[in-house]
Amino acid sequence: MTHRELKSSTVPESIIEISHLTKIFGQTTAVEDISFSVQKGETFVLLGTSGCGKTTSLKTINRLIEPTSGAVYIEGCDTAERDPEELRRGIGYVIQDIGLFPHWTAERNIAVVPELLGWDRSKIQERVHEMLNLVGLDPAAYAGRYPAELSGGQQQRVGLVRAFAADPPIILLDEPFGALDPISRREIQKEFKNLESLLDKTMVLVTHDVFEAFDLGDRICLMDHGRIKQVGFPRDLLYSPADDFVRRFFQANRFLLELKVLSLKDILPHLPGREELAEDLPCFSEESSLLDVLESLERDKGGTAPFVITDAEDAPVAQTDAGEVLSAFYTIKPMEPS
Repeated sequence: MTHRELKSSTVPESIIEISHLTKIFGQTTAVEDISFSVQKGETFVLLGTSGCGKTTSLKTINRLIEPTSGAVYIEGCDTAERDPEELRRGIGYVIQDIGLFPHWTAERNIAVVPELLGWDRSKIQERVHEMLNLVGLDPAAYAGRYPAELSGGQQQRVGLVRAFAADPPIILLDEPFGALDPISRREIQKEFKNLESLLDKTMVLVTHDVFEAFDLGDRICLMDHGRIKQVGFPRDLLYSPADDFVRRFFQANRFLLELKVLSLKDILPHLPGREELAEDLPCFSEESSLLDVLESLERDKGGTAPFVITDAEDAPVAQTDAGEVLSAFYTIKPMEPS
């Protein structure tokens, strides 16, 4: 059972509820009568093209934008009844341009919300160093640096952990990796996934990148012209699209997205059986996506090396290679929706 399947099999515990939300700017309806819920501990993605209303929807959660009608509830409480500043101190927020204070060090930038909450200075310093280590930035080398002394990727890492520093239950991320080059973006996405599993936060992520959505999201809310087209797990949107818009939205990247949503566990019954498994081969968990495995093999082994698949207990269960993986993939590949 995959991480996403595990979440879908439990009784949902919603921490965020958006109810019949509409936002009108002048003569423009940015968001029209949308409703969705975000479960505790999941990463919920708002996906769509520019101008579809995803950032407006995100900003209503922490009251950076007030809805024209409808309501936002956090843990059952209407956010309209809470003080906006108090509300925001309990919600981490990451934006594309990072928003670090240029005249403050990395340490001071990360410490800003804990300071507002009145944390003890020694506790703040300990937390800042913990956060920097979490994203591979040695506190001794980076805590005292100013944003101009950091690379774009390093600034983004500081921006990410600043949102986590006060240990808020909810994190909002608005195109957080959009300004980075592809290599830095991929590296930080991997770190983000580690942060998610380590800190177990409820996250709402805005993106227009389908691969980012499928890689980082537990569920995806696809939007168009201010309305929700479909909410579901990545497999749902790919294999059971609600309408032609949803089908066409993913069509150009369909092959790679199918490799992304299918795991080694899905193809295990269709791999050639072997009585003995070789030793000292690369290992991949059966929960690994086919795309991640194939990309890793191509990058590290030239794409041709055999490898071993392990189960949840790290016990070897099969030996295979890229060719057999692709052959099994085409055996189980679902028909494209008409």
